[in-house]
Amino acid sequence: MRFSMKQERGGKRLVMNMTSLIDVTFLLLVYFMVSTVMAKPEDRLTPTIQTQNQSAGGSDADFQPQSVDVLLVNGVQVYQLGQQTMQTQQELRQRLSGLPVDLGVFIRAGDGVSVGFTMAAMQAARDAGFKQVTYVPLEK
Repeated sequence: MRFSMKQERGGKRLVMNMTSLIDVTFLLLVYFMVSTVMAKPEDRLTPTIQTQNQSAGGSDADFQPQSVDVLLVNGVQVYQLGQQTMQTQQELRQRLSGLPVDLGVFIRAGDGVSVGFTMAAMQAARDAGFKQVTYVPLEK
């Protein structure tokens, strides 16, 4: 900004050149518009696993995730839900229908299992009403 004095009939008057101030204002406006992140706030993201009861005490079963293991047993691809073993997608869907869908389900695939067989497990979970289906590779 440049200040200058102009002589007028009634006396001197202070004149300010506003061009550079306006330029800086628009540059700041453009900078803040470009650098703003348009992401969903983290406090509104839904976690994959939610606890239903916020109490301090609870059994170990309360914290066990629901998981389906897709394994290769004696050369045959099977689905394992807890201690139950199933060989078809329809059997898996029937077993998953009896579980609570609010907590979600994990699909864990082992070595040697085809991608199609694993995707069939994920589809069975979706068909059983699960909204949150998470794929996790099975640890060795």
